[in-house]
Amino acid sequence: MKKVALITGAGQGIGEAIAKRLHHDGFAVALVGRTLDKVEAVAKEIQNDHGDAIAIQADVAKRDDVFAAVQKTYDHFGDFNVMVNNAGVAPTTPIFEVTPEVLEEAERINVGGTIWGIQAAATMFKNLGHAGKIINASSQAGMTGNPNLTVYGSTKFAIRGITETTAKELADDGITVNAFCPGIVVTPMMNDIAQQVADKAGKPFEWGMEQFAKDIALKRLSQPEDVAGCVSYLAGPDSNYMTGQSLLIDGGMVFN
Repeated sequence: MKKVALITGAGQGIGEAIAKRLHHDGFAVALVGRTLDKVEAVAKEIQNDHGDAIAIQADVAKRDDVFAAVQKTYDHFGDFNVMVNNAGVAPTTPIFEVTPEVLEEAERINVGGTIWGIQAAATMFKNLGHAGKIINASSQAGMTGNPNLTVYGSTKFAIRGITETTAKELADDGITVNAFCPGIVVTPMMNDIAQQVADKAGKPFEWGMEQFAKDIALKRLSQPEDVAGCVSYLAGPDSNYMTGQSLLIDGGMVFN
């Protein structure tokens, strides 16, 4: 029987690329998103490629939604093996413009969604009596400070800490917890970020993107498929002896 992976935020960008890559790796995939039409469209593409995929509507900021999504995944496929907590928001807010609303939304979705995903996945793994893999989305901005990303960066630093902490808590159950840390990826969300930065500076879109791209050693922006390759490794057997780690996949922006 195929192994089963659930990917949140799978309707576009990195999440879509991860879902398609894990399908090609032989997984059955559950695609979770707030907008059902988006995840249904990606699921349809995978089904048309002879894959096993379902679309599930859920808001990762709501604990009950995340637990229900994991249950629906198990009910449909009959197993559950990998949780990819990918969904997130990325506000670009200078420190003096941070409001309680901006902070609370990012915390609820990025941090809360990751915690609920870990809880729901680990509960299911334990109920099924087998090991499992949990993979969280941190960021290059969770490794080093980036101007105007106080809120976003704080959530991604938090996710690294959550990854390390829960890796220790869940190891006795055979559950590994790791994170991936993308750099500047060409996605709809990244384009929005670059546009916001450019607008605030009164500059064109290309200038906004260049502010993020100029320090990449490989001199090119990442494609979602680059990140999906890293997640493929974390989801597969070659990473079985790895837990509590946050892997940079940023083209050479941060060197640890």
